[in-house]
Amino acid sequence: MKPKILTTLKTYSWPLFWADLMAGFTVAMVALPLSLAIAIASGADPAKGIVTAIVGGFMISLLGGSRVQIGGPTGAFIVVVFGVIAQHGYDGLVIATFMAGVILVVAGLLKVGNLISYVPEAVVNGFTIGIAIIIATSQVKDLLGLSMEALPADFLEKVPALWEARGTLGLAALGIGLGTMVMIVGFRKLAPKAPGLIVAVAITSTVAALMVLPVDTIQSRFGDLPRFLPMPAMPDFSVDRIVELLPSAFVIAFLAGVESLLSAMVADRMSGGHHRPNAEVLAQGFANMGSSLFGGLPATGAIARTATNVRAGGKTPVAGIVHAATILIAMMVAAPLAGYLAMPALAGLLILTAWNMSEPHKWKSYLSAPMADRLLLLLTLVLTVVTDLTIAIGVGVSVGLALRLRRRNVPPADWETPER
Repeated sequence: MKPKILTTLKTYSWPLFWADLMAGFTVAMVALPLSLAIAIASGADPAKGIVTAIVGGFMISLLGGSRVQIGGPTGAFIVVVFGVIAQHGYDGLVIATFMAGVILVVAGLLKVGNLISYVPEAVVNGFTIGIAIIIATSQVKDLLGLSMEALPADFLEKVPALWEARGTLGLAALGIGLGTMVMIVGFRKLAPKAPGLIVAVAITSTVAALMVLPVDTIQSRFGDLPRFLPMPAMPDFSVDRIVELLPSAFVIAFLAGVESLLSAMVADRMSGGHHRPNAEVLAQGFANMGSSLFGGLPATGAIARTATNVRAGGKTPVAGIVHAATILIAMMVAAPLAGYLAMPALAGLLILTAWNMSEPHKWKSYLSAPMADRLLLLLTLVLTVVTDLTIAIGVGVSVGLALRLRRRNVPPADWETPER
């Protein structure tokens, strides 16, 4: 359970610090616009995303079991966070996030980090693609500059509402959004180590401001961003609220645990390292408790940002700490400038994020998988889109484990309760 930073600092050197410094700065430039966009898509104030990246990112790197893991708000939580805020208010989300942190700390102490291997891969792929679909459809309104009072939360209501508003298409918003997407893809191909996300969003937002285009910005929709972290405060607990929010807390804890351990495994393959799963689960718990104390969103290991860290040369958890410190400095110095970021640009960024979340390079392998795995993936995907993650994960994991037992040819007698 020992944090990786204690191991790596024993042989730390100035060359390692320089590599971590450059990587941390690069990842921060990627995380900054993503954190803002994820918070907005979640139905929260954009500043909450920055707070989560700073507090959650710092604690995950300080206490985590991976050398190169980068933590913060991620797209996987958008659906859950949006639903919790809509049903229980933002204070309910803060309570659920703190409770999820406690659940993860207990899970880490019980050494359940290795149990990630028992979650069927088809279930993870199914709800990930489902979340990606929901994220992408939620950004169509801003990408197209559609004029509508409110976008329905339910997917089956959202699609018809977007179609009905098609006549209000804003060409300026569409141009900014598509331009941002083209630039991001271009940077990834031509300069993969450059912080292309923030450069693309900054350029298109600057064009929108200089040309006085009729597009929404963070400042016009949400007001000025704060320049300092809020003071920490304990959530307002009550027995009724704890009981009411417990299911949401378990979903947040499950997602945080699964995504962080998946991200750590990806990082191991890229860097040749070996993460400590139970230390990682503990770190996710403390990070979510810490984020909630500052009024932030749920935090977890972010696969895309972790991969960016490895590609940028990050070697130890110091890179993640530098990433959090850089975002804090940017918040203190450049908060007014962030207010000029155009909403269509952030929408384009999130749509590309959703596309990458769905991992299209794996679609072909899904089609060649066994029929049971394909049906399990499709079941989880559909339930994620048309119901909610709680149902999708519960049903998917239950069916997946039943299929696994069946493949092992467990005799029916083993399922029966012995007679007394």
